[in-house]
Amino acid sequence: MMYSILILGSVVLATIGTGVHLNSRSQGRGINGVKARSVVLGAMIFLFVMLCLSVIPVLAAENAVAASASPADTYRYIGASLAIGLACIGAGIAVGYVGAAACGIIGEKPEMLGKTLIYLGLAEGIAVYGIVISILILMM
Repeated sequence: MMYSILILGSVVLATIGTGVHLNSRSQGRGINGVKARSVVLGAMIFLFVMLCLSVIPVLAAENAVAASASPADTYRYIGASLAIGLACIGAGIAVGYVGAAACGIIGEKPEMLGKTLIYLGLAEGIAVYGIVISILILMM
């Protein structure tokens, strides 16, 4: 349970970091490139540490259930991780572009804030689809 919360938190952090990086790159002001790169680098280091910590219990339990594990389970876990990872990268790219456009619109017309939040939510929905597909892969 704890590891699933940490993994989901790291997915959210990676999406936010990618969005901040792309937003600052396309906007050209606000957060400079060095600060944005440090945010993305920190998110990637956090993800790597969480990955290492989540592998330790799996390796410890591998000897106990080595007879019941099949190669199909390995491919299932790889497929689930690819579904989440690629969906979050896509969501980060989408949030970066949509967020940059939303900042420009809100700067000119502040009453458009509600509509831009809807578009940001739609862009973030890509990550939710990846999580749902990953859960479906793991349940089968």
